[in-house]
Amino acid sequence: MKITGSNSYIKFDLENGYVLKADGEMLVGKKFVVYKDSMKVWEPPHQDEKLTEKQVIDIIEQVKRNINENTVQIIFE
Repeated sequence: MKITGSNSYIKFDLENGYVLKADGEMLVGKKFVVYKDSMKVWEPPHQDEKLTEKQVIDIIEQVKRNINENTVQIIFE
């Protein structure tokens, strides 16, 4: 998984053709808050497919496994 973003959003690239863009906010101290309620629709060309709750949970778990003390800490709210 590749994770990129800006001060107001983050993209989770699952590296299988599916990319999820979620809204959020960069905080002081290398922390980024992701608004879980914005994790609903894939980026094009899969924008017609809505994410299931299980897919959202799987992405969150994968992100948590991949972050460490040297990366931006991603918090899901």
